[in-house]
Amino acid sequence: MFHKPEMMDALSDYASARYVIFGVPFDGTSSYRSGSRWAPDAMRQASANFETYNAYFDVDYEDLQIHDAGNLEHYTTVEQTLEELAFAVEPIVADGKIPIMLGGEHSLTLPCVKACAKQAGDDFGVVVLDAHFDLRPEYGGVKYNHACVSRHILDEITDNYVTIGVRSGPKEEWVFAKDNDIRHYTPDDVREKGIKKVISDVIDYLDCSQIYLSLDMDALDPAYAPGLGTPEPFGLSDIEVREVIHRLAPMSVGFDVMEIAPEYDNGQSALLGTKLLREFIAAHAASER
Repeated sequence: MFHKPEMMDALSDYASARYVIFGVPFDGTSSYRSGSRWAPDAMRQASANFETYNAYFDVDYEDLQIHDAGNLEHYTTVEQTLEELAFAVEPIVADGKIPIMLGGEHSLTLPCVKACAKQAGDDFGVVVLDAHFDLRPEYGGVKYNHACVSRHILDEITDNYVTIGVRSGPKEEWVFAKDNDIRHYTPDDVREKGIKKVISDVIDYLDCSQIYLSLDMDALDPAYAPGLGTPEPFGLSDIEVREVIHRLAPMSVGFDVMEIAPEYDNGQSALLGTKLLREFIAAHAASER
């Protein structure tokens, strides 16, 4: 099912792993700039840049149980790819491990959330960091387009949902979000309230102990991450996103980093995405000590 590149410090076999990293190099519905299929291996390459020790959490990644399962063999259609991904992720979650996906486009998040929700039951919520609402029921005639992922999470899984960083979408999506009381925070909200207050509000609103955390890298301002499928100015800072990850990782039963298109920069987006992934693992591991 998987073939095998390698993330640095992913030294465990599957059986002993707490964290299972896998890539899904699929961007078949990308609507502006394709290329996120190259991101999983670009992130693995970027991982060679970083020290094994995280001083903030006093965690050494070499001491953690991290397994890199490689890249999922995907199909030409999004429907087949999502089905295959569900078959791959459900056993990881059922085995009590934390799935960490390297996208690929954001449509891929849906089966990962489903797998985690199935295991968590009612005590579950979803936090999506994204520049876009992704609330269309379909886009370009494709139901499971990357521009629709949050709508399908809401329709098919749970309405216990928050998005942070949103600043783009057609009027219909803004109206839909208001009419359906979908909790969202724009980057301007984050700057006015402060990221720590936003995170506290999110935790209170979700009122659960288990979440799935999805990072579409375009939540960040393209000054920090220019190599993206759909970059959107006036976004979150790297420090704000790091704070979200630090606070929410201990609650998270799944995590992903999506929509890096490494051909459009000189490696900085893959470096930042990989660093944020490592911050997630360190924060989660520190919470279990």
